[in-house]
Amino acid sequence: MSNLLSSWLWLSRFRSSTSKYSFYRYRTLHNTHLKNSPTSSNLLNSHTTTKKNPCWSIPLFLALSAGSLCLQPHSHPSFSDSPLTHTDNDTDTDTRDVSLGGKGSTQYVVKGSQKEFPQELLEELKIICEDNVSLDYDERYIHGKPQNSFHKAVNIPDVIVYPRSEEEVSKIVKSCNNHKIPIVPYGGATSIEGHTLSPNGGVCIDMSSMKRVKALHVDDMDVVVDPGIGWMELNEYLEPYGLFFPLDPGPGASIGGMCATRCSGSLAVRYGTMRDNVISLKVVFANGDIVKTASRARKSAAGYDLTRLVIGSEGTLGVITEVTLRLQKIPQFSVVAMCNFPSVKDAADVAITTMNSGIQVSRVELLDEVQVKAINIANGKNLPESPTLMFEFIGTEAYAREQTQIVRKIVSEHNGSDFVFAEEPEAKKELWKVRKEALWACFAMEPNMEAMISDVCVPLSHLADIISKSKKELDASPLVCTVIAHAGDGNFHTVILFDPAKEEQRREAERLNHFMVHAALSLEGTCTGEHGVGTGKMKYLEEELGVEALKTMKKIKSVLDPNNIMNPGKLIPPHVCL
Repeated sequence: MSNLLSSWLWLSRFRSSTSKYSFYRYRTLHNTHLKNSPTSSNLLNSHTTTKKNPCWSIPLFLALSAGSLCLQPHSHPSFSDSPLTHTDNDTDTDTRDVSLGGKGSTQYVVKGSQKEFPQELLEELKIICEDNVSLDYDERYIHGKPQNSFHKAVNIPDVIVYPRSEEEVSKIVKSCNNHKIPIVPYGGATSIEGHTLSPNGGVCIDMSSMKRVKALHVDDMDVVVDPGIGWMELNEYLEPYGLFFPLDPGPGASIGGMCATRCSGSLAVRYGTMRDNVISLKVVFANGDIVKTASRARKSAAGYDLTRLVIGSEGTLGVITEVTLRLQKIPQFSVVAMCNFPSVKDAADVAITTMNSGIQVSRVELLDEVQVKAINIANGKNLPESPTLMFEFIGTEAYAREQTQIVRKIVSEHNGSDFVFAEEPEAKKELWKVRKEALWACFAMEPNMEAMISDVCVPLSHLADIISKSKKELDASPLVCTVIAHAGDGNFHTVILFDPAKEEQRREAERLNHFMVHAALSLEGTCTGEHGVGTGKMKYLEEELGVEALKTMKKIKSVLDPNNIMNPGKLIPPHVCL
């Protein structure tokens, strides 16, 4: 245990001083270097690989060595060893719709049909992107396996391209459409529902080379950015101007990917989700057309709201190439508070009471006792291992302190204890850091497991009920499960740790996930509050939205993407027919 903890703490220090991009690729990359692919190397002898991922550098391999005790490999190598040759005799493009994740599915390996990759298209991509094309097996494997989730697909991308401009994206998409080859847009690789899987092979468009801040309008409090920039990088850029972008999903998330999945984070309780903070987009649709969805005005009644149509579309309608974002002033003052409770229901009740009192908190986060234990193990902390609420209050110094004391009184009236708060910047940063790294803390507690992460959201008044019911099921399970909630807006996650190679564990994880999703839907909630659909949540959409809504979505996609090249097999369940 001491070696495990030591390795984990070393990795924690490594994370804070090196590329987030590299760290999030660690667990899969470690597996990849254990596997040789002769068919891949044969291919590379005939096609020069001219682009290497710049983040695969010496610090990453140091992390692989130092972290080996902590994060053991537990993913299987790709099912596809030959990128430009197909193993399925059926090359009809209609078979690209074949996938799992449909109604009633409990399987997690997504099927697909990979046809021979056209040499003509490869040459076109090399002309368009020059040296920014890769056929490297390791690189393709990394792009074909989500970094933070257990989901897999039978194939990996045939080719990775790294466009540097909107015009290059347009040419890439147009060429792929002409050849009817599928496209998977790729951002920060932090999504967890199989959004970036390539079950049909094809072209992965990695947007990491497009990360400029194109225009900052301080007086208007908005910014125009490329899709590849990360929200953390953006906030570092904005800080000297006294501004920030308020959404805070997992570290490493890119702005384009955040738009595609309609994400949010802990600050959504005050500032809303991605749909509330995007003013305008530029999108390349399947035929290569570049469309601007709106002006930079804060409000408009001009036509269909194309911006919101694209936000949350998960790359199934087009590739986002530019984003105009609404910004906020950095608060004058803030206070972070923590307190403990005898049960998660007591903690949830306090979150609901706080919101109903009219207090404008910026964050209300709930962690159960298992999650706190994981944090203690991973970070060498000694926090009380009981259900915990974390608050952040912002505003003037007097206002933030007044709100803190009001909530302290509410806590004392609902069986709360150990109410502590911090005002010093470093102390506040340390408290939120342990919350942000909750998932990695879980892996430190169970290093040989994968995580199935639920993402249900219910009307706020039902939060305490669903969390307490879910907690009983989770505690009775043989699997290790933790609860983390954005308690201020009714959204909660469970991290279910399991080995997907073991049938009984996988089925138990699915059973728990089904229980919580169906409980949320029965309370007029949703199967996904912020993670998106991908392949993992498709099976719940008909119950949540109804088949007519899904048919409408499919009609929209069929018009904008008639050849079904844009991230096929995602979001719209395969059993939905027009």
